[in-house]
Amino acid sequence: MKKTMMVTSISLALMATATQAWSDVRTLKFHSGLAESRPEAASIEHFAELVDEYSDGQLQVDVYHAGSLGLKEADMLRIMQRGMVDMALMYGEYYNRDAPEMASVYAQGAITEAEQHLDILPTLRELYREGYADWGIHTVGGVVAPVFDVGLHCKEPANTLEGLRDKKVRVWSGHLVETFDRLGISAQVIPQNDMYLALQTGVVDCAYYLSTVAKTVSLQEVTDYEAYLHPWAASPWMFGVSDRTWNSLDEQQQQILTRAGEEIWEETRAKAVDPEREAAAREEREAMGITVLPAFSDEDVQTFVDAAWEAWHEMASNAGEKGLRYYDTVTGELQSDSQ
Repeated sequence: MKKTMMVTSISLALMATATQAWSDVRTLKFHSGLAESRPEAASIEHFAELVDEYSDGQLQVDVYHAGSLGLKEADMLRIMQRGMVDMALMYGEYYNRDAPEMASVYAQGAITEAEQHLDILPTLRELYREGYADWGIHTVGGVVAPVFDVGLHCKEPANTLEGLRDKKVRVWSGHLVETFDRLGISAQVIPQNDMYLALQTGVVDCAYYLSTVAKTVSLQEVTDYEAYLHPWAASPWMFGVSDRTWNSLDEQQQQILTRAGEEIWEETRAKAVDPEREAAAREEREAMGITVLPAFSDEDVQTFVDAAWEAWHEMASNAGEKGLRYYDTVTGELQSDSQ
């Protein structure tokens, strides 16, 4: 009897220890609006793996891709402020309703050389850190998006601004509509998922799009010509942690999230600018039957940039004092670096 009681006591003690160890594991829910097939999604998963490794399994990050938590991107600032989810992939241009100044941090036409993007990244990161902090969101690194080529993908040859003036162009933002309007070119915002049909049915004649990944939306099936215009001013994706969650973590857990986030930032930054990747993509498109025309002239590029900066300034002005400060900070540094 005594032996049986002793075995039972030991078993209960072991079970209690196991239960305590299990309860010590902290799991954070991470929202991402991006499809799992996107390269950024792999970076988020790697972040989760690093957190697991550095915490010996005691801190876990469960990533919910493609908005599977049912959260809307436009609402993420409010959601994070209330602590309704622990972490999220934050993208400033999504929050024009609640924080229009965040959409004014960076804009297309900001850079004409891919390397400029790397130089301006620390400033962009600091401005986003400040902006998210105003909403009770702590940032721990993130994903530096690749700097892809942006081109005009058209049914007929067009590699000058003059040649676009009798064309209808698809763009992805109101800022770009304003930019092309200043150039006397008709443009309209059409979501990526509707772009193929819009080109196929003649709603638009050209698509302003990321040339390097054009094949992923089958543009080669509805356009025959392409001309490079400028490098993509890609706003970085930041890893945001709700302050409510951040303040509930101990110092070691905070350090682990920070360390893992920084590693992902540095990994993706190192791969962001890759001339060989862009050259290989052009060769691939030509093999698909696309005629890659000579790039837009330096004069046309500068004309486009001037119009883009004017539209950017107007957008920033409409966003208020912060928007203008963000615009002045970024453009001032870009101009200083180019001199």
